[in-house]
Amino acid sequence: MNQERLFKVLLGPHVTEKAAMAAENNQYVFKVASDATKPEIKAAVQALFGKKVDSVQVLNVKGKTKRTLHGTGLRKGYRKAYVTLAAGETLEDFSGAE
Repeated sequence: MNQERLFKVLLGPHVTEKAAMAAENNQYVFKVASDATKPEIKAAVQALFGKKVDSVQVLNVKGKTKRTLHGTGLRKGYRKAYVTLAAGETLEDFSGAE
């Protein structure tokens, strides 16, 4: 995988209370590109952070339906990945681990 693709796979950390609780169990949550695969996500995390990845779980979050004055609309959906690091590995500079 080329260097340019590495930076396009991971869009950023997904910072929520649930992500902070997952970080205690060595699991970190990232928003990823809609066409990213598990091997690409694993390679990107290992290359960018220099940590060994144990497993990757990916899920699609559907956009919410919202009612407005002009009818109904649909928010944009996104894709996120739960990345489990190997035992003894942590991401110190990860903003969701606070």
